[in-house]
Amino acid sequence: MTEIIQKDGTWALDGDALRLTPGRDKNIGVLRRSLGELVVPLAALAGVSFEQGKRSGRLRLRLRDGADPLLHATGGRLTESHDPYQLTVESDRYGVAEYFADEVRNTLLLDGVSPDPVTEYLLPGPAVPVTASAGDGTAAFDGELVRLEWNWKTEDAKAATGSRAIPVAEITAVEWQPAAGLENGHLRFTVRGAPVTAPPKYDPNAVELWGFKKDPLMALVAAAVQARLPHPSAPADEADARPGPPRLAKEPAAEDDHDALLRRLRELGELHRGGVLTDEEFALAKGAVLKRM
Repeated sequence: MTEIIQKDGTWALDGDALRLTPGRDKNIGVLRRSLGELVVPLAALAGVSFEQGKRSGRLRLRLRDGADPLLHATGGRLTESHDPYQLTVESDRYGVAEYFADEVRNTLLLDGVSPDPVTEYLLPGPAVPVTASAGDGTAAFDGELVRLEWNWKTEDAKAATGSRAIPVAEITAVEWQPAAGLENGHLRFTVRGAPVTAPPKYDPNAVELWGFKKDPLMALVAAAVQARLPHPSAPADEADARPGPPRLAKEPAAEDDHDALLRRLRELGELHRGGVLTDEEFALAKGAVLKRM
């Protein structure tokens, strides 16, 4: 076994896989901490590089296109502190880092691993159930249903639609976009039969993100859902042929929606009594909820 141990984490070449374990350094992002150890099969790798700097260097893994649902869902938008495929190397360990990179390259060469894109996910994505709270809501995924719950910071028009329970079979795409500069980010689900027409702030199938510490955790939900969608290379007719949820399974969902609307009415009443909502705002929000019951 070949390994490199740093404050930023430990990478080990072990048989047919690389084990990437985050360290305990304070600069390690919350997403890497939450992911924990990743086991990356060598067949998922396209290459490895090591870049030297004056004070520290960086090992980088390059995965084959289409191998990892996390990378697909985040579209290369993870920052260095959250990217599990980067490792900060202290200057006195440059020799070890170069040796480690050479060993990975030699193993890929000996095993005849192609760097070309793949037609199926080679990593399973984050374990489920997974839940994240950030921005204007909470997103949870149990492997079958995505549940979206809103908080007191949600726009009234979106909050009035109540909590969402979206079967994964009805989801055609998922996107995680971090906040950048003055632009807010989002976690958005594209649902069959519901075209995207509103910005995330008002979209009942999206959580708006404002650039706070826990935003990257929404990427875990996105990746877990992405892992259960047709692979990007799958023919369009294969995606369209995915079976929808059984008819009987819709009845509990309707009951759940009714209960969620009742909870929302109670929440609106509490906000009104507490002076958070004006009489007019309360009347509008209450009317919108009642129309859905």
